[in-house]
Amino acid sequence: MTILPNIQHSHWIFRVPEFAKIQITYLTFFTFLLGLTIDSTEYICYYQGILFVLFVHHGHILIKYTPLYRVKKHKQRHKSSEKLHFVSANVYQFNKEYNRFSKLIEKHNPDFFMTMESNGDWEKAMKPLEKEYPYHHKVTLENTYGMHFYSRIEIKQAITHYFVADDIPSIEVHLKTDDGFSFVFFGVHPPPPSPTEEETSKERDGDLLSTAKQVKDIKKPVLVVGDFNNVAWSRSSVLFRKTSHLIDPRIGHSFVSTFHAKYRLLRFPIDLMFHSEDIFIKQLKTLENFGSDHLPVYCEFFIDHHNDEQEELIETATSEEKAEAEVMIEEGKQEDGEREAVVTED
Repeated sequence: MTILPNIQHSHWIFRVPEFAKIQITYLTFFTFLLGLTIDSTEYICYYQGILFVLFVHHGHILIKYTPLYRVKKHKQRHKSSEKLHFVSANVYQFNKEYNRFSKLIEKHNPDFFMTMESNGDWEKAMKPLEKEYPYHHKVTLENTYGMHFYSRIEIKQAITHYFVADDIPSIEVHLKTDDGFSFVFFGVHPPPPSPTEEETSKERDGDLLSTAKQVKDIKKPVLVVGDFNNVAWSRSSVLFRKTSHLIDPRIGHSFVSTFHAKYRLLRFPIDLMFHSEDIFIKQLKTLENFGSDHLPVYCEFFIDHHNDEQEELIETATSEEKAEAEVMIEEGKQEDGEREAVVTED
């Protein structure tokens, strides 16, 4: 489980163990502690040494996503925008508890929100929310890749992209606040590598890196949000961050694990977000379960064009990494996902 993710192969056997790095780290630590209770044997020191090295290896990567990793805190200033709030939720297409989600939106009262896996039934159920959220962009699909975006903030332009496949959408929404701040919201939901879905991560990685290239040339503040079906420490996520020139707000904060909502010990941080340097995150957390297999993500942020303190957090791709990203994009476009147009729960 430690070695497989370090082999850069796209098959799900190599990619799925990346998701469980937190659980593997805990398991390694407790196994090491158990080893301290065992009477001395010929090879116990070697075993303990290997476990210790594994723990240090995983801990070195994961500590960046905890409060133990110090990052600068930023205060809101008078030249910044008002605080903005949004909710991002993979609703699970076959979840019928529509009212619980509506109550969640009413309770937390975001300025805008996005749903993933939302089909025609979900669109109909969310119709009453349009009174409060008059601006919207809808991509209604029955293949578990539908997306809906609702906003109180005026939408100036909305585009649906199909970067690697004609049934996997990403949305690009340009908004402008009442106090005059323009920004761009990208919503993504690429397919996961798994034994029950896609055999490889090629479409996922190609879709994400295509989004990264699109984002890099935008001169406005940018948020990229969604069910990435990926973890922040994977190779493709790192390439995404470097290619897009965006910042991962989990660094120095917390994992913000979202899936699976029903099993706390088997919960992975796969609903990610990244932002440009002029967006400052005040709060990022999960909200209560509303019947989906994902917990929703809540974010509070503000925009400040006159604060360049986050520039040091931006990493850029080397020429080799740019070439690697281009290869991943082309492989993603060439991959045939063979998905059904209408998916049933069975």
